[in-house]
Amino acid sequence: MSTGTALRDRLRGQVILPEDNGYDEARRVWNGTIDRKPAGIARCAGVADVLAAVRYAREADLPVAVRGGGHNIAGSGTCDGGLVIDLSALKAVRVDPAGRTAWAQPGLLWGELDRETQEFGLAVPGGIVSTTGVAGLTLGGGFGWLHRPYGLTADNLVGADVVTADGRLVRADDDLLWGLRGGGGNFGIVTLFEFRAHPVGPELAAGLIFYRADDLARVVRGYRDLMAAAPDELTCFLVLRRAPAAPFLPEEVHGQPVVAIAACHAGPVEDGVRALAALRELAPPVADLLAPGRTGTSSPCWTGHGRRGSATTGRPST
Repeated sequence: MSTGTALRDRLRGQVILPEDNGYDEARRVWNGTIDRKPAGIARCAGVADVLAAVRYAREADLPVAVRGGGHNIAGSGTCDGGLVIDLSALKAVRVDPAGRTAWAQPGLLWGELDRETQEFGLAVPGGIVSTTGVAGLTLGGGFGWLHRPYGLTADNLVGADVVTADGRLVRADDDLLWGLRGGGGNFGIVTLFEFRAHPVGPELAAGLIFYRADDLARVVRGYRDLMAAAPDELTCFLVLRRAPAAPFLPEEVHGQPVVAIAACHAGPVEDGVRALAALRELAPPVADLLAPGRTGTSSPCWTGHGRRGSATTGRPST
C-alpha cells in the first residue's frame, strides 16, 4: 500500500499508515511478543467501513487480518504487509430483557457487555477475563465462568451479521451459523453477534483460594473428587504458578510455587457459599478470598495480563 488516499476516501473511520503518528500504538496487540507491521490499519467506524475495507483489500491484493479486542494470543489480529481491519471502535450493544437476548458489535470487551446485561440481571456466557474481546472468544468456542451451567459462548450464539470475503453483508444462515460456532474467524467478518442471555447475579459467591505447593497432590485429588460431584452452577479453575507479589498473599510465599483455585458459583448466593466452603477442606489455605459479592466489585481476582504483565482485581467476567 504505497498510499492510503484511495482507502481514506472510502472510509468514515481512520486509516493509519506506517508514517503516521500513532501507528506503533495502533498495531500493538495484547500479546507483547507479537511485533508485526501491517501496511495499513483501517479503524472502522461502521459496517459500511468494513465492507469498503474488504473490497479495497481484494482490489489491492492485500493480506487481511481482523482485529476485535486484540486479545488473540497467537496474534491473529495483525499481520505483516497487509491490511488490518480494526473493529475495536464498534461497541454498540442492545439488550432485550424480556426475550433474554443481547446484540453486540465485535469491538466490545466482555466486561463492557457484562455491564449492559447485568443491568437486567442477565449474562452471556463469556470468558475468564473482562478484557477479552467478545468476537474472538465467541468464534473460538469460548469457555469461562458460566460454561458449566450454560455451555460455551458459541453455544449461545443464535444469530450473526457477516461480511463475506467478496464484500457482501449477509445474515448468517443455518450452515454459516454452524461454522461460526467455534470455527474461528475463517468464514467472514462478524459485524453483529446475537446471543442468548441467562439470569445471573448481580450477587454471586466467587473468588480465589491459595495453597502451598507442598499440598499439590492432596489438593488435586480433592479437587478431582469435588468437581466430579459438583453442581453445574459451580465452575472452578486450578492453577499452578509462582505467587505474585500481591497484597492479598503473605509475603513469605511471594515468588514461591503455589496452587490456586479460582471459583464462581452462578446460582443463589447461599448455595454458592456452601459449595465454596468445600474448597477450604482440601488443604490449609495460604490465602482465602472466597466470598459473596456483587459482580463488578473489587474482590481480588488473580489473572496474568498481557503486555503490561499486571495483575487485575475484580469479580469474574461472566
